[in-house]
Formats: sequence, C-alpha cells, structure tokens
Amino acid sequence: MENIGKDRALSSAKGKDIAPGAAASPRPGGMRVVYGDCTLGLQGHNFRYIFNYSIKGLESLVKNGREWMYRGPLPTFWRALTDNDRGNGLHLRSGMWLAADQFIRYKGVKVLVDGLELRQPDPRGNNRFTGQETACEAEVAYTYETITQPAAAVEVSYRVEAEGRILVKVCYHGREGLPELPVFGMRFILPTLARGFTYEGLSGETYPDRMAGGIPGVYEVEGLPVTPYLVPQDCGVHMDSKWVRVHPGRSSSNVTKGPLALPAAGEEDCLEIRMAQAPFAFSCLPYTAQELENATHQEELPLPRRTVLCVLGAVRGLGGRDTWGAQPEPAFRLDAAGEIEYDFYIF
Repeated sequence: MENIGKDRALSSAKGKDIAPGAAASPRPGGMRVVYGDCTLGLQGHNFRYIFNYSIKGLESLVKNGREWMYRGPLPTFWRALTDNDRGNGLHLRSGMWLAADQFIRYKGVKVLVDGLELRQPDPRGNNRFTGQETACEAEVAYTYETITQPAAAVEVSYRVEAEGRILVKVCYHGREGLPELPVFGMRFILPTLARGFTYEGLSGETYPDRMAGGIPGVYEVEGLPVTPYLVPQDCGVHMDSKWVRVHPGRSSSNVTKGPLALPAAGEEDCLEIRMAQAPFAFSCLPYTAQELENATHQEELPLPRRTVLCVLGAVRGLGGRDTWGAQPEPAFRLDAAGEIEYDFYIF
C-alpha cells in the first residue's frame, strides 16, 4: 500500500484547488457539502458527517438519526497490560507507547472535494459558498506525529462516497530506536453503552498466537463482556474479522432530531465496520485501555457508560508458552521501526 499522501485520488488533484469562494457545481445524486471555517460537513441520505480541522479528526458521525461519535477516532498504540506482558517487562521497555496513546501531535490536514484540493478558507471567503454545493466524493487526510523519542508519523485518511460509505486508510511510519508496539489501530469511543455486537470472524477471544482454536463463523455477543481476571487487563480481541456491527443500547441520548430519521421497520440500526482489502482485528469493550490499566481489582473499574471500539491493524501476541515471563515468538511481535498499513470501511 502506498503512502496515503501519495494515494491516487490525492495525486490526481496536484496543481488544482478550490479557492475559498469557488463553489463546486451541483451534481445529480451527490452529497451536500458544507464548508465551515474549521470544519467540513457532508450530508446525504440518512447520514451526516463533520470533519474538524481544529480537533484533528472526525467530529461527528450521524447515521439514521443517531450520533455514533463521543470522541473522534484517533490512532491507538497501547493495550492494558496482560499478566504475560507484566511478566516479561513489556511496560518497562515500551511504556512510552502509553503516553503516545493518550497524547498525539497534529501536523496537518489535506482536503479534496471531487479531486480538487480545498484551501483552508478564511471567514470572509467562506461566506461566498451558497450552502448548496454538492459532490460525489470527498477525502480528508490527517497527519499526526507521536510524542515518542524518536517520533513516528501516522497518516489517516477518510474517503467519503455519495452514498455515505467511508473508506478509512491508516498508515504508521516507524523509526529505528523505538521499542516494540503493543498494538496499532484506531480507537472509536461511542456515546452510549452498546447492547452487544455481531461479527464475522473467529469464535471467542483470539490473539495472533491464540488463533488455532477459533472457528470461522458469524457470532452475536450480548453486552460488552470483560473477562473477570483478578487484575483487569486487555481482553476481548477478535482476530481475522471481516466485519463487525455494533448495536446501540436502549438509551436515546445520542438520537438526533430533524430530517435524519431512525431506520424504518426491518432496517438494522447499527454501526458497521467492514474489511476493505484484508481482515482486521477488533475489540469492543466498555473501557479504554487506560481505565483497565488504572484498576488493580474488578471493583475499581468505573461504571460502564461508553463503548470503546478499537479497529486494529496489528496486535502483539500474548506469549507465555512455558512461563508467564516468556516473550511471544518473533512472528507475533510488532517492530516499531517498520510500517503498518491497513484499511476498512465504515457503513
């Protein structure tokens, strides 16, 4: 996979741009584009997305009248330490990834609408837009830099099609001298507690070196189960997944009002992540890695209120073949000096 910044759709717009007052011509069947001072809004049949330039990511994802974003998706690098991780000292070697998981440096954004690059508008120039502009495709590509020493670059691009499908491409550019990664992927925090999820992949909990017992199939999971280890730790990873659908809970606090109505009878109300080129790993839990990490016993975990969906492109194995201190086999460890690239769709 090529560097996101050199993707075909991006390079096709080289030398062309949309001036602040130059409105794109309306296109039949296209989605509405709203050019804000700090945001780009996209609206179509039963969807509305807002990309923010100041908070550096996807700020709002409304589908069928339901808001699915509580915190915008950002790269994730850390998992709550397992007993095996503690036994082999992963936290002592790779602790800087915990900080990188909480804080990340924003480097820039590139916006293309129907292949034309959009200059960052000023308020006066932005007022020239009519609010009726449409497009068949829009792409927003963010560049981040980790706060590790040395720093590594991460690129995340969102390509939105007129029917509302989003292709997300994620690329990590490693650096020599960085300790091995626990995981790499994107973390989505949803506003409410999901009632469960359905996925196609391997049965049960699986990790790169714990996949032999997984049986391919479609599985439905009730609630957001957390394995009741004596000390809370990472759990619930599902490898080689083709898709996952997260089903909302009974709370209506994230239901919007207005023209975007909830699905009609018979339609499924869910957030779906689907593989693009290759299967992905994911976890769907009521806690972030930091919340699990901070609890030394189950009763110290906070009251579940949100859904934390991590869509992962790479996962470190668990190790522990003969003792709790045994490292994973070399094939199941993540070299932070290399590159990790993957993609997936949001429906």
